[in-house]
Amino acid sequence: MQINLKQNKNLKLFKLISQVAEVNNQSVFIVGGYVRDLLMKRKAPTDIDFVTEGNGMDLAKKTAAEIDPQLKVSIFKTYGTAMFKHSGLDLEFVGARKESYSEDSRKPSVETGTLEDDQKRRDFTINAMAISLNKKDFGALIDPFGGLIDIQNEIIRTPMEPSQTYSDDPLRMMRAIRFASTLNFKIEENSLNAIKNESERIRIVSMERIMVEFNKIMLSEKPSVGLKLMEQTGLLPLIIPELTALKGIEEVEGQTHKDNFWHTLEVVDNIAKNTDKLWLRWAALLHDIGKAPTKKFDQKNGWTFHGHEFLGSKMVKNLFQRLKLPLGTDMKYVQKLVKLSSRPIALIDDGTSDSALRRLLFDSGEDLEDLFTLCKADITTKNSSKQEKFRKNFEYVAQKIKEVEEKDQVRNFQPPISGEEIMEMFKIRPGREIGILKEKVKEAILEGEIANDKDDARMFVIKEAETLGLKIRH
Repeated sequence: MQINLKQNKNLKLFKLISQVAEVNNQSVFIVGGYVRDLLMKRKAPTDIDFVTEGNGMDLAKKTAAEIDPQLKVSIFKTYGTAMFKHSGLDLEFVGARKESYSEDSRKPSVETGTLEDDQKRRDFTINAMAISLNKKDFGALIDPFGGLIDIQNEIIRTPMEPSQTYSDDPLRMMRAIRFASTLNFKIEENSLNAIKNESERIRIVSMERIMVEFNKIMLSEKPSVGLKLMEQTGLLPLIIPELTALKGIEEVEGQTHKDNFWHTLEVVDNIAKNTDKLWLRWAALLHDIGKAPTKKFDQKNGWTFHGHEFLGSKMVKNLFQRLKLPLGTDMKYVQKLVKLSSRPIALIDDGTSDSALRRLLFDSGEDLEDLFTLCKADITTKNSSKQEKFRKNFEYVAQKIKEVEEKDQVRNFQPPISGEEIMEMFKIRPGREIGILKEKVKEAILEGEIANDKDDARMFVIKEAETLGLKIRH
């Protein structure tokens, strides 16, 4: 089959690489994801991989020199690869190679090989296709394993025996599921069974690399596709057991509770329709993780999960540490949303006080809209009248919060009186009294006892300071 590259925006670059390879007496081929996406008519990736039956580093240097003698080429001798950037593209060159793996490592021993050897070592048939850039057959598709047919049939399949493929490099199990999730393809049955059989091998892969694939699953259009496959193959309990601990429904005295694992997957899919924010999707994934350890049966109230939001938010830190996820503002954002995930629903009552609304505004701050996005995603009932009722309830709470916010301005609360001003008023040095008075001011504003105003705060501090034995000094 011939691929028409004449309309390709990178044709000039491909022609140049072809000419350099011919002068250098080398063959050269485009391989991997660029070929797959070109055939699927997807948006072309900005990274393009080239394989040569020769020295990839040499071909990269000579190509870069033809484009611009000052172009910097990064060389990775260990892997026999070289890469450089050009016109917004990341171009990587590698010599064709064969790989073999040992039992306890995913790092292969590598030796020089042919294009066929290189295609055999690829993870999936859809990634094992090549397009020739050689003068004699420029644009020819080389597809020894039927990758094009698998694209047409929407199948994920390995070029070689699947158990060996996954055992050799267990990260490929995550990649199979990631492609199934992002492309909405099915994993071929033998391949799926091989992942189940080899799932324990994922333990030898670094968590950082696992999370790269997992986050791509989380950012797919329907993350539950990948999450279900991870659960089905046994990978999920090895990576995030806190989620699979939510599985199952118990019954006591005829009373049951919903399966919180499958509910969580619905929530993640719901939120994926409304946001591309990775960490907001993570908040949806983890919003109920505290339910497994807090689940209890009460004779009067049935099944309860008291304090699951608080415990869940505490669990987030250990989970992020173990998964090698960022421990800074991203983790704190997820913790906050998990902790607050049940708060808005508790404010639906007509009798809700303004102080409760002010506290939610204060606690959520600039993440209030994201919290509401999460809470709406948490509505998984299939009853349309109940859905409409919940939607109207949230609109009601949102309007009440808007009114309180306009009046009291506490979303991004800053104390109307500073510690320095308090020290000046009473001519005192820094000490615990300053913190006590600032906290009292904050509480008084949130409770609605005083306005969020400097004069009111000053008068309040003078009054409260007397209980601490402090008097105003002029």
